Amino acid sequence: MNSLKIKKNDTVVVLSGKDKGKQGKVLGTIPSEAKVVVEGINKVTCHIKPRKQGEEGGITQREAAIYASKVQVVCPKCGKRTRVAHKMVYNERKKKDVAVRICGKCGAEL
Repeated sequence: MNSLKIKKNDTVVVLSGKDKGKQGKVLGTIPSEAKVVVEGINKVTCHIKPRKQGEEGGITQREAAIYASKVQVVCPKCGKRTRVAHKMVYNERKKKDVAVRICGKCGAEL
């Protein structure tokens, strides 16, 4: 199974494709396919069929999943796109070291 370095609620920037350069918040991840769903990115048109009597059908737009390799995390402290690094930090509650995600450029915690 793939391990993603991008998590829900991260701010990411798109590196390639029709939405190149746009930023958005990660709404969800699909680790088995190595994909992420980003707010306002990769919009697709969906045709909704009415299921109940009186319900309206129509055409709507929603975000589709894109490959995680096409996006990069934006550091909340320095504001630059960065690779995700990991650092071991001792956790008092768990009484052991845990891995913490940090910015590869400025060292701030993500």
